[in-house]
Amino acid sequence: MGLGTLVRPAFVKPQSVSDLASELGLERHGPDLNVTGISLHTDLVAPGDLFVAMPGAKRHGVEFWPTARDAGALALLTDPEGFESLRGHDIPVVVASFPREHLGALAGRIYQTHNRPLPSMFGVTGTNGKTSTAFMLDALMRSLGWATAMSTTAERRVGDETYASTLTTPEAPEIHAMVALALEKGVRGISLEVSAQALDKNRLDGVLVDVAGFTNLSHDHFEDFGGMDRYLEAKAQLFTPRHARSGVICVDTKWGQKLHANSAIPALRIAGESGPEADWRYSVLEAKSASTVFRVTSPERVSAELWAPIIGAHMVSNAALAVAMLVAHGVSLDEIGAVNGPSSPGIPVYLPGRMERVSGSRGPQIFVDAGHTEDAYTVTLNAVRPRTQGSLVMVCGTSGNRDPGKRPRMGAIAAQLADIVIVTDTSPRGEDPTNVRRGLLEGANSVPGSVVHEVADPTDAIRLAVALTGEGDTVLWMGQGSQPYRDLGPQKIPFSARVEAQAALRDAGWTIDEASDV
Repeated sequence: MGLGTLVRPAFVKPQSVSDLASELGLERHGPDLNVTGISLHTDLVAPGDLFVAMPGAKRHGVEFWPTARDAGALALLTDPEGFESLRGHDIPVVVASFPREHLGALAGRIYQTHNRPLPSMFGVTGTNGKTSTAFMLDALMRSLGWATAMSTTAERRVGDETYASTLTTPEAPEIHAMVALALEKGVRGISLEVSAQALDKNRLDGVLVDVAGFTNLSHDHFEDFGGMDRYLEAKAQLFTPRHARSGVICVDTKWGQKLHANSAIPALRIAGESGPEADWRYSVLEAKSASTVFRVTSPERVSAELWAPIIGAHMVSNAALAVAMLVAHGVSLDEIGAVNGPSSPGIPVYLPGRMERVSGSRGPQIFVDAGHTEDAYTVTLNAVRPRTQGSLVMVCGTSGNRDPGKRPRMGAIAAQLADIVIVTDTSPRGEDPTNVRRGLLEGANSVPGSVVHEVADPTDAIRLAVALTGEGDTVLWMGQGSQPYRDLGPQKIPFSARVEAQAALRDAGWTIDEASDV
């Protein structure tokens, strides 16, 4: 699978390589000419591009210059090592010791996002809930009549045009190109999902969001950050003047409280009704089978009752954070409440692969979710249990080449909170899938009385889950979410949890129709 469609403005003012290098204080070699784009991957090169060739884990990007040139690239940005390998070639080359540190500035100048008014911009970080909060922001803005754009793990969209998403946060050139396209299309508000890795790797350079939001922090990505403190430090980069003007931080956990205490920008706190001291409050008023009515209360003690097609207090927390971020930017809470209240159509949000119900009104209900942490397992299982009359079956898998220390803890939570656990594969990447499953199985089997099955093939796993359930039962499939492929290391194969779950239901004799909300 490739890296997706180009998300770029239709018109870009040509910029000379010499001017770009001079403005950033970088050395330039070879002839001068004009460029109209910038790209890091040969799959995303367009005619007129400046191609970025950086050292990788196994190969140097300069090896791909011939492919980039054949695709239309005109010039190179590389490091001294890459430049040495090009000596003798008459190519326009910009040289920087650390090219990645200049990508945002270059992209901003090429796409002219550095010197003109931009749409209202919102960035969301945290471990769980980033995608859901970004979707909530987008839905709330659309409910107010705004033209919007967003970039998340699940989807990238500008106006009415949707594009494939490959990274939680795209590289800086892709973000700047998307913002420039949003300007062309008259977009008023943009929501961005921001990962810790993106902040560490300069992907948000040159982007200043109006309001930053923080959801929560839990055990994840220790393969990159080693522990919770370093992980929080990476997230905290969003709450600095370099990346945001103001912030809203969920302080339901100690990590949110710690982030707020050390925030380098003005930031408000939001918490549940019985949570710690906060400026904003949220509470669940009514939980239905497929929707929730909730209340948010501002620092001025102004309240709004809203409803949305979401399930669970953790989803309400995400929705409330989105509301608080918009109000922090100057949107009226009364206006938000007027168009999204209990007597309205509600917040027009669809969350692909996030507590998404894919079953019909008869038979076992099936939810698919992308969660892959202990905390995500806990809040999601606790959300579906009250909505389950019978047995709760959990199908779970997790990604390979990621922190293995979290897997036994995830498996234990699954066995503690579900009646039956089926451990399967998701995206093993380059790791032995048997080893990935082993960690989950270790935790699940450590729980006394647990009922655990190991079914490597996820298609077989969801069919076993359906075979074990009936009317009044629930199947929760965690890990795959809306990701449209499985990463098997050497290749990515198309795969949809939604499609597979519905096929399993049909094969078992259940009809897939619109789920009711009772």
